[in-house]
Amino acid sequence: MELEIVLLVLASAVMHPVWNLLIKKHPDPQLGYLFLTITMSVCALVHGLATNADFAVALTILPLVGLSVCGQILYGTCLTATLQRGDLSAYYPIIRSSPVFIVFVSVLFLGKTYPLIVVLGIAMVVCGGVLLLYRRGSHILDDRQAFVFAFLAMCGTGIYSLADARMMQTIEPSVLLFVVDGIMALVLGALWLGRRTARPAPVISVRDLSLFHLLLPGVLAYASYYLILLAYQFGGDVASVTSVRQASIPISVALGGLFLREGTMVRRFFAAGLLALGIAIVVLNG
Repeated sequence: MELEIVLLVLASAVMHPVWNLLIKKHPDPQLGYLFLTITMSVCALVHGLATNADFAVALTILPLVGLSVCGQILYGTCLTATLQRGDLSAYYPIIRSSPVFIVFVSVLFLGKTYPLIVVLGIAMVVCGGVLLLYRRGSHILDDRQAFVFAFLAMCGTGIYSLADARMMQTIEPSVLLFVVDGIMALVLGALWLGRRTARPAPVISVRDLSLFHLLLPGVLAYASYYLILLAYQFGGDVASVTSVRQASIPISVALGGLFLREGTMVRRFFAAGLLALGIAIVVLNG
């Protein structure tokens, strides 16, 4: 994998768990994620207009746009459900295990092949992430619902990653983010309103309504995923890119321990070493 692609993905990996932490700490994660998608769409519109991007070209690849939207909605709704129920550092590794899904779909349905060493590296990345779940005296399925939500969020990530990588052969990143996140904002807004009418909304403080707390997650998410789309545009393989992106897992572990007081940090950092080794193998051979 070329150095510029690796650097783009690593920079994205640093930002990704930060906005996850901000959404996790929001009193209403679904509302926080709704504002995030709105902010991402607005950022993409401003960026696209500033660079004279052709937004109309998105109309030529509507099936891929629809596939990306479905993946994003599956990811977004299941991510917020997971964050409401489980530890960030525990279930984030499952959510980020999308390379397995991507390799599985690419080999079975897209006719793609991967060298054995790359598959081994991807497996090490995923195993390292899963080992981060271990806690003495507990089991991975203690909260089955949180696990299912995390697994579905992982599938959603794989779906939109495959679609977005293909779209990067045709359109600019800002166009993709404006269209996909604009549609997502409408869908998630309707889902949030439906949920709000069904049961009382969480109490939200004035601090949570400040521009800083409303906009920062979306700005970080936009910058993070824009770098991933650039990596695809520069020729990065989707499975390799998503594997290197798992560098965000040790960062999420650190954030979970420092800010959310989640336990078993020493064992989780040990497992992160296996993950890091797998990333190195993918980078050197992907």
